Amino acid sequence: MEKKTKRRDFLFTATYAIGAVGVGAVIWPMIDQMNPDASVKALASTEVDVSAVNPGKTITVLWRGKPVFIRRRTPEEIAEARAVNLDDLPDPQKDEERVKEGKDEWLVMLGVCTHLGCVPLNDKGDYNGWFCPCHGSHYDTSGRIRKGPAPTNLPVPPYVFLTDNRIKIG
Repeated sequence: MEKKTKRRDFLFTATYAIGAVGVGAVIWPMIDQMNPDASVKALASTEVDVSAVNPGKTITVLWRGKPVFIRRRTPEEIAEARAVNLDDLPDPQKDEERVKEGKDEWLVMLGVCTHLGCVPLNDKGDYNGWFCPCHGSHYDTSGRIRKGPAPTNLPVPPYVFLTDNRIKIG
């Protein structure tokens, strides 16, 4: 009797083990398909050479499938952004908080309107910054919302200066 019990226990254990491997083989593809696509992983960070950007000009690059505006501001634009009374802003934020210390001329921000996700136009609007023609949001030379339905400023993504002419976003 004892021999039959050992054999039966072994068969149950082997059956459970094979069943567990089979269930894992079926479930793994479903779990793995939830991982981000390789093209999205590749965009986790991007490096941009800004040496050709002249003062007063903006370039647009893609990061994680979204536009990022990189503007090399003139001293006049910086002065204009810093002269704004914070009490006049719907989403108060100092210009100095939106740029890297010592790199005041460079403004890096997501180019997606915070109202409904449209892409604002550069050098347009009432404040010489960006204008979203879809619903009329106006942003200033620091990317702060000044007028319109957008609730917040254009977001500043995480970025670092690798060199004076190279920025890594993400």
